[in-house]
Amino acid sequence: MIIKKYLVANMNEGLTRIRYELGKDAIIISQRKVRKPGLKGLFSKKVIEVTAAIENSQSDDNGSSNKYSSKYSKRDEEFQNSLESIKKLMQDEVLVSKGVRETNNGNTISDKILEHNANFEKEVTNSNMHEEIIDKQETKSSVIKLDNAIKEKSDIGYTVKVRNNEANIESIHKEVNELKSLLNKVIKNSSNEDVSVSFLKERLKNLDIDEGLQDEVMESIVNMNIGKDLDEIESLREVFERDILVSTKSLSGRVVLVGPTGVGKTTTIAKLAGRLALIEKKKVGLITVDTYRIGAIEQLKTYAEIMNIPFKVVITMKEMEDAIEEMNNCDVVLIDTTGRSSKNAMQISELRAFVQKANPDHVNMVISATTKNSDIKSILSGYSELEYDNIIITKLDETTVYGSLYNIAKIANKPVSFITIGQNVPDDIMVPTKEEVASFILGEEILC
Repeated sequence: MIIKKYLVANMNEGLTRIRYELGKDAIIISQRKVRKPGLKGLFSKKVIEVTAAIENSQSDDNGSSNKYSSKYSKRDEEFQNSLESIKKLMQDEVLVSKGVRETNNGNTISDKILEHNANFEKEVTNSNMHEEIIDKQETKSSVIKLDNAIKEKSDIGYTVKVRNNEANIESIHKEVNELKSLLNKVIKNSSNEDVSVSFLKERLKNLDIDEGLQDEVMESIVNMNIGKDLDEIESLREVFERDILVSTKSLSGRVVLVGPTGVGKTTTIAKLAGRLALIEKKKVGLITVDTYRIGAIEQLKTYAEIMNIPFKVVITMKEMEDAIEEMNNCDVVLIDTTGRSSKNAMQISELRAFVQKANPDHVNMVISATTKNSDIKSILSGYSELEYDNIIITKLDETTVYGSLYNIAKIANKPVSFITIGQNVPDDIMVPTKEEVASFILGEEILC
């Protein structure tokens, strides 16, 4: 027994296809309303899934089961072959045994048909049947229907008599128009289904979502079965909120900040110190290993004096150990480090030695929201040796599109603990929620 499933707009279409492909002896096993599988069916209207069956012997006699066994590799070639077949059929059908006779107005039947055929071919060619908007199965069925209709007519082998040529031409015109209507219907339905998918792809591109992550986002929407009751934007919001991890816990113990040069580690550590000391009323200590930048040392020293908190500069491992011991009574010890290139393994190893000597409770990876998508992965990968457990994303105020929030959080797969949104110390730093991050990414929150 052969069992086949059909996705159709209504039962009339289903019955027609079943009888055409499996024959009149086929039986319907079940029918139900479903959405088409994959991205194309995500936001489209429901269709009817009809399951039909037929005994092998009946199917073989009918010959229909073999009609769909071959694969059409190029859709444009399929349509072109079908059009050529129609042209050949029309030429053959108007030939009589003694040749083509002229009609009353002086034109041959062949001339009339070929003229109509040329017009039909031109209309179909101008339909802009782009490969991406035609559903593969429906297109395949349409092409095969064209070919089978041609074969059926060819097998009959009828000829046109001169006295009936006008009626025959009208009959052929009607058949060609029906075939044209079928193709246009397929094109229209497929185009409508692709609107939402095209919108989502363009939207992700405009949000600056990394090209390598765009397909994952689209696939996530399908897997989460979003789209039945939500529009496209709400579907994206669901995915962003699900994929992004955040940490809302207050800092405690020894906290180290690491990251490339220029991402704003020193300013960020000053903001954290101010938040902890002035708002949360915790006892805070500051340590810096960044001896390469005199300005950074002076900057932290000034902030420490203003906030009346202890501050130490360390160069050696022993100095790190001593500074940690001196600040043992602090609730939080914030440790600033030298910016290192993620591509320089030796520098990363040296930094790792200092971090291990500090024996931190938390290591925060600091990375700028302005970082190019092509660099995010290499930076995060290069610093993975330091075993960071949280992400701080800085300089959100220096960009106008916030897709990098998703790119960084998704690639790092670590909680985002803080986002900096300006230069003011200690105000311009926030502990984001998932909802706030998603709103930034979608462009609903804009920093002036």
